Amino acid sequence: MKRLLTIAIAMMVALVASAQQKPVIVFSTDVHDFGEIQEADGPVTFEFKYTNNGKTPLVIHNVQASCGCTTPEWTRTPIQPKASGSIKVTFNPQNRPGSFNKTITVQSNSENPVKTLRISGNVLQRPKTKEEEYPVVMDGLRLADSHIPFTKLAPNEVKSAEIKVWNNSEADLTPSFLNVPQHIKIVSEPATIKAGEMGIIIANYDASLKNDWGFVSDQVYVVFDEKKKYSNRLSITATIAEDFTKLSEEQLAKAPVIDFDDKNFDFGTVAQGTKVEHDYVVKNNGTENLIIRKVKASCGCTAVTPAKTVLAKGESTTIHATFDSRGKSGRQQKTITVISNDPKQSNILLRISGTVSTSSEVMK
Repeated sequence: MKRLLTIAIAMMVALVASAQQKPVIVFSTDVHDFGEIQEADGPVTFEFKYTNNGKTPLVIHNVQASCGCTTPEWTRTPIQPKASGSIKVTFNPQNRPGSFNKTITVQSNSENPVKTLRISGNVLQRPKTKEEEYPVVMDGLRLADSHIPFTKLAPNEVKSAEIKVWNNSEADLTPSFLNVPQHIKIVSEPATIKAGEMGIIIANYDASLKNDWGFVSDQVYVVFDEKKKYSNRLSITATIAEDFTKLSEEQLAKAPVIDFDDKNFDFGTVAQGTKVEHDYVVKNNGTENLIIRKVKASCGCTAVTPAKTVLAKGESTTIHATFDSRGKSGRQQKTITVISNDPKQSNILLRISGTVSTSSEVMK
């Protein structure tokens, strides 16, 4: 017993002695705040200085920053006891306006083998050039954007939105518009934008003429001298939805309630080219009539058809879905959006999933 105790004590003494022989990395500071820096001034640098307070040489194995915008450089030769070294950290503020907080992980053979350094600051954005403010180029006309979003529209609502434009050419430009649907009116103001001058493109959207629901999109061409270019396109989008916020408590209590027996269908594994069919059962658990406004699949490979679109109280129907696996392979995840007049869940996602196999043997 005494012998075992002696061995244990000897091992502990050896371990303590070994630990005391290790290098010890000590930084003069492990954080640095750059304060406010100008993006236009380019990269900034700080040196974290350290000393080896141990009794054996210090070797830094690796230094890794938490972000590609931060580049560390360090002394790679062994640092003798009581000698010093440094880790130079460079932060690039390009395209990174606002505050930042980055970490640098230092790995070494020190008795504290992992050390975290930190840099922080606030990047003041450089002024944008006019070309950057108007990045979309359509011939000589530069646009602030090629997308006009109408975020949310009631079914009968009319809204207008605009895009700023700049004629960066040496000639006057008179833009016209092709492929404009009846629910959109779009004009340039002024009609002719003089060389070097500014203008706006104004779009008016009439949701009642669109006669659709949910997220919808249209493409309009900007034309100069009656020459159509596929690249000169404006994307005009809208989300058309009913406004239920003004319903009273009494109206909400009588409102339709949409309910599905199951919102998810997994068809397992099928051979490529197989058509999979499934009926989602939908029921009106409310008082007033449930109106299914729209049913739309996320992919053209999936067809959906509701048996009925108006359900009285307690009535049920089916939404028939057909997935065509032709040209598909591997795991498939498709969604079906159902838009109704249920004020609490007017948009519901149904899911159809499974695996399409290209092999001759398909597991049943």
